[in-house]
Parts: sequence; structure tokens; C-alpha cells
Amino acid sequence: MARADLLLALVQSGAGGDDLAFRRAAEALIAEEENKKHGVLASQLADALTRRRPSTGTNVTSLSRNEASNGLFYEQEPERRVTDLVLPTEVRQAVNQLVEEHHRRDLLRSHGVEPRHRLLFVGPPGGGKTSLAEAIATELAVPLLSVRYEGLIGSFLGETASRMETLFAAVRVRPCVLFFDEFDVVAKERGDTHETGEIKRVVSSLLLQVDKLPSHVIVIAATNHAELLDRAVWRRMQLRLNLPNPTRAGKVEWLQAWSARTGVEFGLSARTIADRLSGVSYAELEEFALDVQRRSILSGPEPDSQAVTQQLLKQWSARADVSEQ
Repeated sequence: MARADLLLALVQSGAGGDDLAFRRAAEALIAEEENKKHGVLASQLADALTRRRPSTGTNVTSLSRNEASNGLFYEQEPERRVTDLVLPTEVRQAVNQLVEEHHRRDLLRSHGVEPRHRLLFVGPPGGGKTSLAEAIATELAVPLLSVRYEGLIGSFLGETASRMETLFAAVRVRPCVLFFDEFDVVAKERGDTHETGEIKRVVSSLLLQVDKLPSHVIVIAATNHAELLDRAVWRRMQLRLNLPNPTRAGKVEWLQAWSARTGVEFGLSARTIADRLSGVSYAELEEFALDVQRRSILSGPEPDSQAVTQQLLKQWSARADVSEQ
């Protein structure tokens, strides 16, 4: 049974001729049915909503889920948990608050308030931005939709903005996390004299579409180059989180947690490994740990964990030397 407040809002807005309120109520209703795994009903409602709007002047065609995912985004069922990640205290607290807002959104809505759903992650490569986006999707039990720029960005005038509108139309009727990695690719500062008018139109279209998204679509934008983002992007993001390079203590915590979770022994203390891998990111640290796991498995039923780790530390040290040349 649909929520009474959504049905009431749908009837009131329809009877009163408030087109925007009607659409938002209908989209929230569709998202709720999606969340209940009532896929057939949700699709029927979405089709009905699409067919209802011939007079708006838009020529955007609603895509089916398979058609949309073929070029505009990649969909995955998330697995990482927030508890699996090593995060700064303020970041963990902010994420936990966001998750609580969405789990208790009915209480917020009873007071006329929506949960926050526009986030910006800033930090160096490998700092955990993608992992945190996946973890938020896991905590909210929704799919993670990662935007594919090769499908989104066109070579003809107006093509990218049109595809962007199609992307947002495809996702707005379902609860999800919509993830833009390297957000500066499509949200560059419009005041940059070196950028074309087409890029400026794309940014304007993007910001307009983000503004129109309902709160059950959590938009997460990530960038390594915050200085390139349009200033209007910062104003629209309700939660801005900085994910810095890992500290020594952070690496130790990550290694200990990973070993406890997987049962793989390193044979050396986490502090020793962290010191030997002083310049790596969390992504590289995970890659190293997986290397240890692979070699341990292939070494037989009783691997010499210390020897395996020592050998791989030498290889990683040589790799670092090559990258610095």
C-alpha cells in the first residue's frame, strides 16, 4: 500500500493543477514501489507519467532501464560497508547522519523537511571517494549508478546536454546513488575563458537537472581537482566532505581491519607494513593486501606469511622507484 501522504499529495497537486508538485509526488510514489520490489507496477507508473507530458515541449524519450545502462551509467549492487572504511572522524559522523536522515525520512517529511541528497567528495586519487559512495549505497540498500562519460559526452552541439537530460529522466524515478567520478569533467568553472560555450551550456543543464532531482536519488560528485569546479556546484552540494591521503595510523587501522575480516595473515606487524608503504593511497594499500592474499593462496595450505609479505614489499618498493624516475 502506498504511503497516505504521497497519495494525498498526488491528488491535491493534480486537482490544483500544480504540475511540478504532481510530478514530484508521482516520482516519489514510483520510487517507493521500486524500493518494495514492485518492479512491474513501478514501470507502469513511470510509463504513464512519461506519456502524460506531451505538452511540455520536451523531446526527451524515457529510456528503459536496460537501454539507459547501455551507455549512460554502469549499475552495480554495492557490497562495501561504511564500517569497512577508514575515515576521518568528521567524515564518518557526517555520513552516519546522512544515512540516518534517509532511514528516518518519514519523520522528516512529517515536518515538511527532506533528507539531504547532494554530496561532494574532494580528495586525491585513491583516497576512498568511490568506496565511500558504494558504502553509502550499501547502507541505504539502493543500487550504485556510476555515470559513464564516454556515453554521456557527445561531439555535436547540444548532444551532451540532451543525453544528460535523458540520464536524469532515467534515474529520477528510482531510489539510487548516482555517482559522478571526476566531476570536473562536466562541471568546470563557467568563467574559464578557455572553455567553449558548449561546456558552459552543459554545466548549466547539469546544475538545473541536479536541482530538480527528488531526495530518493542521492547524487554524489567526486573530484581530485576542486579548484576546477564551477562555483555554483559548491552552493548546491548540501554535504561537502574532504577525503585526504591516508595517515600512518589510518593505514595501520586499515591493514588490521582487513586482516581480521579476511583471515589473511601478513606475518609482519601492520605498523611495519605501513612504514614500508609510506606513499601509497588506500586503493593501493588494498591492491597490496590482495597481492598478499593471492600469493598466500598459491603458496599452499600452510604459506609462510612473513616471506610472502616481505617478497611483495620488495616488489612494491621497486615499483615505487620506477614511478619516481
